Amino acid sequence: MAKTLMIQGTTSDAGKSTLVTGLCRVLARRGIKVAPFKPQNMALNSAVTVDGGEIGRAQAVQAQACFLDAHTDMNPVLLKPNSDIGAQVIIHGKAIGAMKARAYHEYKSTAMAAVLESHRRLSALYDVIIVEGAGSPAEINLRDRDIANMGFAEAVDCPVVLIADIDRGGVFAHLVGTLQLLSPSEQQRVQGFVINRFRGDIGLLQPGLDWLEEYTDKKVLGVLPYLTDWHLEAEDAIAQQQIVQRDKNILRVAVPVYPRISNHTDFDALRLHPQVDLQMIKPGQPIPECDLIILPGSKNVRGDLSALRSHGWDTAIAKHLRYCGKVLGICGGFQMLGQHIADPHAVEGAAGTDTALGYLNCTTVLEPEKQLERVSGKLALEGAVTTGYEIHAGVTSGIALQNPLVNLDGRNDGAISADGNIAGTYLHGIFDETAARDALLRWAGLQVTEEFDYHARREADINRLADSVEENINFALIEQLIF
Repeated sequence: MAKTLMIQGTTSDAGKSTLVTGLCRVLARRGIKVAPFKPQNMALNSAVTVDGGEIGRAQAVQAQACFLDAHTDMNPVLLKPNSDIGAQVIIHGKAIGAMKARAYHEYKSTAMAAVLESHRRLSALYDVIIVEGAGSPAEINLRDRDIANMGFAEAVDCPVVLIADIDRGGVFAHLVGTLQLLSPSEQQRVQGFVINRFRGDIGLLQPGLDWLEEYTDKKVLGVLPYLTDWHLEAEDAIAQQQIVQRDKNILRVAVPVYPRISNHTDFDALRLHPQVDLQMIKPGQPIPECDLIILPGSKNVRGDLSALRSHGWDTAIAKHLRYCGKVLGICGGFQMLGQHIADPHAVEGAAGTDTALGYLNCTTVLEPEKQLERVSGKLALEGAVTTGYEIHAGVTSGIALQNPLVNLDGRNDGAISADGNIAGTYLHGIFDETAARDALLRWAGLQVTEEFDYHARREADINRLADSVEENINFALIEQLIF
């Protein structure tokens, strides 16, 4: 059976996903059969697995770091928020329904059985399992029936490493405070600390590290530096760094960020592209003058359509189109471009039908059964080869689909308007393949596209992270915990 090591954080975005990804690649490069695992993930960025299910995007990236195909056992419980107090609950890759927070709390015992089942299966296949916690183990209100942090660690009896982000400030308070809020058995389970995103002279930090080890009687396993010009697909939060390009051969792209935006990792390949100025437009901000507006996916498409209108973005889109700008809708964004969106089964909220933006002659009905599939095909634009995945509950029909944007494995997907300025598709990841991305950028107005391989960039950055982890973490101590 595999040895299990769990990485927990003092806060959300402390670096858990980053450290797990780095450890996975280091171990995989050494020829060790390693797999990632996250018992419970709450995120709107997801991926379709080789076994036809849905898991958090971070675990798919970690699987890549292990040179593995993503599998539903790597993230047996996924929560996709569709309101402030509720989420769609996905168990072993399949949606079982929506639950309010209190109902899900009661369901956690059942969810834990699914978690332990997946962990047992992975343990039989791999030598090492690197586990990512969720949020912080010191969230007192979530301790009861916990399956995401110490509740899981206690159940499988695994050691824990605690990571904190020094860039937030107060790193020693984060680590010591978190440790002190744990039970005595949980405190003993914590085997050491990692400090993330350090910038400056490590010698000036050393007195604090010495004090921390003496005060807690636990080792500091390493200090990871702040990596600049480095990319890892986000678990959920939208990347704060904005890579702004200024050049005559630059395409300006705007993406409205509505409340339940999903799979915004679709735009990572654009954000990193040397010829794209990508701006994520937050609520309250106007859509700027640009060449292309992309409407992203949504976990609550009718609610997000209402939010889009409340911010005046529908008016901005209409003006953009009057000046012959291009608009692309992906998944929920594609549904918004049609005539109506109906939810007769109350899949995403109260049952009902909303009038959509009306740019494409098609309508969407939300169905209880979600479409989950990894696909490949060709764009109608230049016949460019593309790959990606579908995650949607909507079924779209209408004459607009007679002029599809994509042919996927012998079937049509999406639509292009008669004037060629508006397009929509259910295909996530449409910008990841070089040929498809270049064709779409040329459609949007970029005359000459420079060579840019997003897959190579993503792989290079995983290796760069692994190099940093290998250089700055005491791997002798890590090996003591997993071998």
